[in-house]
Amino acid sequence: MKLVEVKNNRSKKLFNKLPRLLYKNDPNFACPLTKMVEETFNPDKNSFFKHGKATRWVLLEGNKPIGRIAAFIDYDKCSVFEQPTGNFGFFECINDKEAASVLFECAKKWLADQGMEAMDGPANMGENYMNHGLLVMGFEPQGFGMPYNPPYYLDLLESYGFKTYYEQYCYHLDYTQPFPERFWKIAEWVAKKPQYSFKHLTWENIDRYIDDFAKVYEGAWRKHEHFKPLDKGELKNFIESSKMLLDPEFVWFAYADNEPIALFVMLPDFNQALRHLKNGKLTPWNIFKLMRFIKKGKFTRTRIIIMGVVEKYQKSGIESAIFWQLENKVMPQKPQYKEIELSWAGDFNPKIIALYKSTGAKHQKTHYQMRYLFDREKPFTRAKTIE
Repeated sequence: MKLVEVKNNRSKKLFNKLPRLLYKNDPNFACPLTKMVEETFNPDKNSFFKHGKATRWVLLEGNKPIGRIAAFIDYDKCSVFEQPTGNFGFFECINDKEAASVLFECAKKWLADQGMEAMDGPANMGENYMNHGLLVMGFEPQGFGMPYNPPYYLDLLESYGFKTYYEQYCYHLDYTQPFPERFWKIAEWVAKKPQYSFKHLTWENIDRYIDDFAKVYEGAWRKHEHFKPLDKGELKNFIESSKMLLDPEFVWFAYADNEPIALFVMLPDFNQALRHLKNGKLTPWNIFKLMRFIKKGKFTRTRIIIMGVVEKYQKSGIESAIFWQLENKVMPQKPQYKEIELSWAGDFNPKIIALYKSTGAKHQKTHYQMRYLFDREKPFTRAKTIE
């Protein structure tokens, strides 16, 4: 086996080729667009590099890729833990513990050389609502931005010494079935309170909505032990890169006396389109197929990627009022949507879990966020519950 740091076009091609080899016969897998992967590692395209650094490797057997991994450090976030903590991500590997160990050791050494004392993952260079976690339950087609992997990955990580730092739960809502009657009664009552107003995203006021997003984000999660202020540049990058897919009527804000107090972001399941493309490449034919899929409105699934309420209003029912706006002002014009994935809710956040359950949604998938402490004698602790 030979480990190669990804620095040139050949190693980039091998890095992106591996998933296509591993998942060749897996119908659940949606190959990510190579362009999107490469832009993640491009400092000119990804504002993460303003406050972080990263590198990646591909593991070869002869000329064939058999594993890959990335290691990265977010300097705005790494110090919020008890020990400086970096991340690994983009992990793919054949079912071979020796190969996996080579990859993890490489990421560990690089992170340790940068002063880190632990690594978390699988993770993404950006906010945790995209490509975050290890799938351990619910091996079925994944919503856009939710990671997918073979079942044996858990054994590879645990054999190396990773432990579960927290669990992530995905809930699925059959939109052809009515919500619980009690849910809608509360939702309508809250939605019609005169102090509240609701607006969906518009492109002409995008900077304002990014500011509102950041205010709600801080007000909702600042007490979490891993909180760091939202990087508006990263958020804008995400919105711009998702503009082809993003439906402004699926992004809602709630206001109390004109101050932003809640946000809701839902995306069509872009993976439904990606499964029709070959090898994740934007060839002219693939672009044509992708645009035709989008234009014909063939999406039937959506994914709620984030829903947050500032602390003062977390028991007000404002989340259900946003659902009421969606149900009455948006979904009647979009009857093609049959399923909503609500993902994800951490086991450390019982409030959001309770909200998801109140809609009648069912727990359908589980991902783990794993942690490896470099000091093997240090006691391991799980993420703290948000009170």
